[in-house]
Amino acid sequence: MQKYAMTVEGEAALRKELDHLIKVVRPGIVESIATAREHGDLKENAEYHAAREQQSFAEGRIQDIEGKLSNSQVIDIAKIPQGDRVIFGSLVTIINLDTEETVTYRIVGDDEADVKQGKISYQSPIARALISKEIGDVAVVKAPSGDVEYEIDDVVYK
Repeated sequence: MQKYAMTVEGEAALRKELDHLIKVVRPGIVESIATAREHGDLKENAEYHAAREQQSFAEGRIQDIEGKLSNSQVIDIAKIPQGDRVIFGSLVTIINLDTEETVTYRIVGDDEADVKQGKISYQSPIARALISKEIGDVAVVKAPSGDVEYEIDDVVYK
Protein backbone atom coordinates (compact mmCIF):
# COMPACT_ATOMS: atom_id res chain seq x y z
CA MET A 1 0.00 0.00 0.00
CA GLN A 2 1.46 3.34 -1.06
CA LYS A 3 1.77 6.11 1.54
CA TYR A 4 0.91 9.63 0.39
CA ALA A 5 2.95 12.47 1.85
CA MET A 6 1.06 15.72 2.21
CA THR A 7 1.13 18.96 4.12
CA VAL A 8 -1.50 19.97 6.66
CA GLU A 9 -2.93 22.38 4.05
CA GLY A 10 -3.06 19.61 1.45
CA GLU A 11 -4.96 17.31 3.82
CA ALA A 12 -7.41 20.11 4.65
CA ALA A 13 -8.01 20.79 0.94
CA LEU A 14 -8.70 17.09 0.25
CA ARG A 15 -11.07 16.87 3.23
CA LYS A 16 -12.89 19.99 2.01
CA GLU A 17 -13.23 18.52 -1.50
CA LEU A 18 -14.47 15.22 -0.05
CA ASP A 19 -17.02 17.02 2.12
CA HIS A 20 -18.26 19.00 -0.90
CA LEU A 21 -18.56 15.86 -3.03
CA ILE A 22 -20.49 13.98 -0.34
CA LYS A 23 -22.77 16.79 0.88
CA VAL A 24 -23.35 18.82 -2.29
CA VAL A 25 -22.38 16.98 -5.48
CA ARG A 26 -23.69 13.51 -4.61
CA PRO A 27 -27.20 14.70 -3.56
CA GLY A 28 -27.37 16.93 -6.66
CA ILE A 29 -26.57 14.00 -8.93
CA VAL A 30 -29.15 11.78 -7.19
CA GLU A 31 -31.73 14.52 -7.78
CA SER A 32 -30.72 14.82 -11.46
CA ILE A 33 -31.08 11.06 -11.92
CA ALA A 34 -34.53 11.09 -10.30
CA THR A 35 -35.64 13.98 -12.51
CA ALA A 36 -34.31 12.28 -15.64
CA ARG A 37 -36.12 9.04 -14.73
CA GLU A 38 -39.41 10.92 -14.65
CA HIS A 39 -38.95 11.71 -18.35
CA GLY A 40 -39.58 8.08 -19.29
CA ASP A 41 -37.58 5.80 -21.61
CA LEU A 42 -34.07 5.52 -20.13
CA LYS A 43 -32.49 4.05 -23.28
CA GLU A 44 -32.66 7.32 -25.19
CA ASN A 45 -32.60 9.70 -22.23
CA ALA A 46 -29.44 11.83 -22.58
CA GLU A 47 -30.03 13.61 -19.25
CA TYR A 48 -30.16 10.27 -17.44
CA HIS A 49 -26.97 8.99 -19.07
CA ALA A 50 -25.16 12.26 -18.37
CA ALA A 51 -26.22 12.17 -14.71
CA ARG A 52 -25.09 8.54 -14.39
CA GLU A 53 -21.72 9.47 -15.90
CA GLN A 54 -21.37 12.34 -13.41
CA GLN A 55 -22.29 9.95 -10.62
CA SER A 56 -19.61 7.49 -11.72
CA PHE A 57 -16.98 10.23 -11.85
CA ALA A 58 -17.98 11.67 -8.44
CA GLU A 59 -18.03 8.25 -6.73
CA GLY A 60 -14.63 7.44 -8.22
CA ARG A 61 -13.20 10.71 -6.93
CA ILE A 62 -14.72 10.10 -3.47
CA GLN A 63 -13.07 6.67 -3.33
CA ASP A 64 -9.77 8.13 -4.55
CA ILE A 65 -9.75 10.86 -1.87
CA GLU A 66 -10.81 8.47 0.90
CA GLY A 67 -8.00 6.10 -0.11
CA LYS A 68 -5.41 8.86 -0.14
CA LEU A 69 -6.52 10.24 3.22
CA SER A 70 -6.49 6.80 4.85
CA ASN A 71 -2.97 6.15 3.53
CA SER A 72 -1.56 9.62 4.04
CA GLN A 73 1.32 10.78 6.14
CA VAL A 74 0.59 14.40 7.06
CA ILE A 75 3.68 16.46 7.78
CA ASP A 76 3.22 19.66 9.76
CA ILE A 77 6.29 21.69 8.83
CA ALA A 78 5.39 24.38 11.40
CA LYS A 79 6.15 21.91 14.21
CA ILE A 80 9.69 21.27 12.98
CA PRO A 81 12.36 23.62 14.39
CA GLN A 82 13.58 26.08 11.74
CA GLY A 83 16.69 24.93 9.95
CA ASP A 84 18.75 25.61 6.82
CA ARG A 85 18.07 22.22 5.17
CA VAL A 86 15.47 21.79 2.41
CA ILE A 87 12.82 19.29 3.53
CA PHE A 88 9.28 18.30 2.54
CA GLY A 89 6.92 21.21 3.14
CA SER A 90 9.62 23.88 3.29
CA LEU A 91 9.50 27.12 1.33
CA VAL A 92 12.68 27.34 -0.74
CA THR A 93 14.05 30.37 -2.57
CA ILE A 94 16.53 29.47 -5.30
CA ILE A 95 18.64 31.44 -7.75
CA ASN A 96 19.31 30.17 -11.28
CA LEU A 97 23.07 30.62 -11.58
CA ASP A 98 22.90 31.16 -15.37
CA THR A 99 20.08 33.72 -15.51
CA GLU A 100 20.23 35.01 -11.91
CA GLU A 101 16.43 34.59 -11.83
CA THR A 102 15.06 34.03 -8.32
CA VAL A 103 12.06 31.79 -7.69
CA THR A 104 10.39 30.45 -4.55
CA TYR A 105 8.74 27.03 -4.29
CA ARG A 106 7.02 25.09 -1.56
CA ILE A 107 7.78 21.37 -1.72
CA VAL A 108 4.50 19.48 -1.33
CA GLY A 109 2.76 16.18 -2.04
CA ASP A 110 1.68 15.15 -5.53
CA ASP A 111 -1.97 16.15 -5.06
CA GLU A 112 -1.01 19.63 -3.88
CA ALA A 113 1.46 20.45 -6.64
CA ASP A 114 0.60 23.55 -8.68
CA VAL A 115 3.52 25.35 -10.29
CA LYS A 116 1.43 28.48 -10.90
CA GLN A 117 0.99 28.75 -7.13
CA GLY A 118 4.65 27.99 -6.49
CA LYS A 119 4.01 24.46 -5.21
CA ILE A 120 6.09 21.62 -6.63
CA SER A 121 5.83 17.90 -5.96
CA TYR A 122 8.56 16.36 -3.83
CA GLN A 123 8.92 13.83 -6.66
CA SER A 124 9.66 16.47 -9.32
CA PRO A 125 13.23 16.66 -10.64
CA ILE A 126 13.82 20.11 -9.15
CA ALA A 127 12.54 19.12 -5.69
CA ARG A 128 14.58 15.94 -5.73
CA ALA A 129 17.69 17.99 -6.47
CA LEU A 130 16.88 20.43 -3.64
CA ILE A 131 15.85 18.10 -0.81
CA SER A 132 18.56 17.68 1.85
CA LYS A 133 20.61 20.61 0.53
CA GLU A 134 21.24 23.65 2.75
CA ILE A 135 21.30 27.42 2.27
CA GLY A 136 24.31 28.28 0.08
CA ASP A 137 24.49 24.84 -1.55
CA VAL A 138 24.21 24.44 -5.31
CA ALA A 139 21.69 21.93 -6.65
CA VAL A 140 22.03 20.58 -10.18
CA VAL A 141 18.75 19.82 -11.94
CA LYS A 142 18.83 17.51 -14.94
CA ALA A 143 16.67 19.24 -17.57
CA PRO A 144 16.00 18.21 -21.19
CA SER A 145 18.01 21.23 -22.33
CA GLY A 146 20.92 20.28 -20.07
CA ASP A 147 21.92 20.66 -16.44
CA VAL A 148 20.68 23.76 -14.63
CA GLU A 149 22.39 24.94 -11.45
CA TYR A 150 20.46 26.62 -8.65
CA GLU A 151 21.86 28.12 -5.48
CA ILE A 152 19.69 27.78 -2.41
CA ASP A 153 19.15 31.31 -1.14
CA ASP A 154 16.64 30.74 1.68
CA VAL A 155 14.69 27.97 3.42
CA VAL A 156 11.67 28.64 5.62
CA TYR A 157 9.65 26.11 7.62
CA LYS A 158 6.10 27.47 7.95
